[in-house]
Amino acid sequence: MPRILILGGTTEARLLGERLAKRGGLDVTLSLAGRTAAPVPHAVPVRVGGFGGAAGLADYLAAERIDVLIDATHPYATVISQNAVAAAHATGVPFVALLRPAWRAVAGDRWIEVNDTHAAVSAIGVQGRSVFVALGRNELAPFKDAPQHRYLVRSVDPVEPPLPLPHVTYITARGPFSEADDRALMTAHGIEVVIAKNSGGNAAYGKIAAARTLGIDVILVRRPVVADAPAVETIDAAVAWLDHTLTSAVARGV
Repeated sequence: MPRILILGGTTEARLLGERLAKRGGLDVTLSLAGRTAAPVPHAVPVRVGGFGGAAGLADYLAAERIDVLIDATHPYATVISQNAVAAAHATGVPFVALLRPAWRAVAGDRWIEVNDTHAAVSAIGVQGRSVFVALGRNELAPFKDAPQHRYLVRSVDPVEPPLPLPHVTYITARGPFSEADDRALMTAHGIEVVIAKNSGGNAAYGKIAAARTLGIDVILVRRPVVADAPAVETIDAAVAWLDHTLTSAVARGV
């Protein structure tokens, strides 16, 4: 059976694994970085932990005789994505990234786009504001330099240790979050600005739509670009690419 490695940690990775598991005839492994304490269940075998950089991933691909590599990690997981490109090139393993489309501003959106979290903190301004922070818990350190604001921080796992800030409220929750739920949350906390990544997809879009309805500013951290990464945008497209790749390999007698 063809051996498929999916680099996961996203809804798309989980759903892709489910699609491939139902088909049969494929040996699929889904790899998680292990940063989330309680990951959701998956339909295919799961490997947890890093590979040791691009060289380590290349060694794994060779040792496990992986036939196809699919990078379905988060759009901002640039290190593993860059390692995946390098490892695929080094080993000759067919590779594609499953990369959900970025959100695009529509009428009513009040977006400020910045390059990183430090710039996002600066964009809040000097005067104290009520800020909804929807970023990974490992990206919160820059906020300690702006203690004048009131923060609402939502993350999948608890923020440990807590930020050294005088006014911060933590919410531990896993999406998807609806527009109605996020609108109610923002209203209850008097939110004046939202800070988020341009993650794309539907699961995290509730806060963007809610901010639009409420006329709230959104500070978006721009999506990074991984060079030389061939990509598709949907699970259907990833499956079609996989079928074509496997068919081509059979035709070549690989």
